[in-house]
Amino acid sequence: MVEQAGIPVVDVPFVTVGSGIGSFVTVDYLRICGVPLDRIVVLGPQDVPWHSYEYLTRVSQIPRGERLRSDSASTPDNIWGFPSYAVREAWATKSIKPLWNVAVEPIFANYYTPKAGHAFESMEKECHRIGYLQCLRQGQVRMIRRRAGGGYFTILTPPSGPEAGVGAPTKRIAFRSQWVHVAIGYPGIKLLPDLQAFRETYRDASKVVNAYEPHEHIYQALQRRPGTVMIRGAGIVASRVLQRLIDDRDALGLQTQIVHLFRTYVDKAHGPHIFMRRKGKDGWAYQGFNYPKSVWGGQLKARMRKLEGHERAEAYKQMGGTNTPVRDSWQEQLRRGRREGWYRVAVGKAESLVPAAGGQGVVATVRVDPHASIKQDARPDGTFELYADYVIDCTGLEADVREHRLLADLLDHTGAGTNPVGRMDVDRNFELIGTRNGNGRIYASGSATLGGYFPGVDTFLGLQIAALEIVDDLAKQGFCKRLSPWRSTAQWWRWVRGKGVD
Repeated sequence: MVEQAGIPVVDVPFVTVGSGIGSFVTVDYLRICGVPLDRIVVLGPQDVPWHSYEYLTRVSQIPRGERLRSDSASTPDNIWGFPSYAVREAWATKSIKPLWNVAVEPIFANYYTPKAGHAFESMEKECHRIGYLQCLRQGQVRMIRRRAGGGYFTILTPPSGPEAGVGAPTKRIAFRSQWVHVAIGYPGIKLLPDLQAFRETYRDASKVVNAYEPHEHIYQALQRRPGTVMIRGAGIVASRVLQRLIDDRDALGLQTQIVHLFRTYVDKAHGPHIFMRRKGKDGWAYQGFNYPKSVWGGQLKARMRKLEGHERAEAYKQMGGTNTPVRDSWQEQLRRGRREGWYRVAVGKAESLVPAAGGQGVVATVRVDPHASIKQDARPDGTFELYADYVIDCTGLEADVREHRLLADLLDHTGAGTNPVGRMDVDRNFELIGTRNGNGRIYASGSATLGGYFPGVDTFLGLQIAALEIVDDLAKQGFCKRLSPWRSTAQWWRWVRGKGVD
């Protein structure tokens, strides 16, 4: 069928799809385990692995100079985690402050987190060291299909013009491989239902935005004239957007008013029992990272690997929920806003959103939460109205895996299924269950696999743990060398000296 379609075929043992940080980390492990460059191909739209991630962090108000929600040892450029980000920052700044922070966290200091720019610059250096960009073939992956002889065809639509290594310009290229790794990141963004309905009905995308969309025009408009912003959501991105609004207010003397609509108002520590409890106050649920740290290498990681079906789904429900880390600067800003009256809180479920009179701003009808611990005035029908010039939706990225064309295709045509929480179903070694074909296997990592036997997939360290499990499985099949203590030590020493892998 491929020959009849006139699609050129490229033979390579291992293909990784996505070209993001998940692909980069997996290639890093393979190169350190001795796999030559000509046995790996990276397919995807990104020119560098951090491109998409940096875009998301930048538009959600975490530019290169601000800190990520990741710990010191979660280093995608360094599989060993040492020297950590804190050690490297201490060396670069000639200061022991980062080291002291790590030593006393989280009791006497908030968790240390690296600056976004530091992470991106470190990944760039490792890209060049391992020759990652030599494996990259840019384009859009349309589908992955089983081959009659075992293994898979991965179909790429390259950019217009000649594709390196193939010859004349072509509309499709088929990469024939024994192993495929899928790490495509987030399927997409989606607004809350009432916000989406507003944009579709009134064709106005300027007043209602998702925090992961470009929305700098809102901050610029507030600099020209006073306005009110409604924030929806209570996670890390809501914290960052609030900080940006308040920083602008302080630095430029603005009169910006902020209305924060919580769906659920958290005013105290909560959890099923004393050993599983999360701090909470002023509407926020507080937690250093998006999951308890033991999911990456402690008792929760061991426990999750034993759970199946509804028991695993229930464990995810207990550990999940929107939360944000404690940062002293945010606390001070919001305390001041509550005291001075320009930061107000409301609790309830938004039922509709319509343009305000004269087309200036929007009006949200909210059904009051009768269980909220704060007093709110409502009409006899249990609703109240909130006015804002702009609405910023900070409720997160879209989780439905079928929103992504490739993941939907895997579910429909390659035997993949979904797990108890609706994401791609992977085994303990991150093989996509149901997709094995002869001696070929498909692996997946990243946010699309949330709900599997390992919870912390959508993090730097989670991508590294997934890559280690995948590479260990590939080593059992003879594709690469095992990462023995001797080889690991030797390769770490080469990393320290900036030497390429051998």
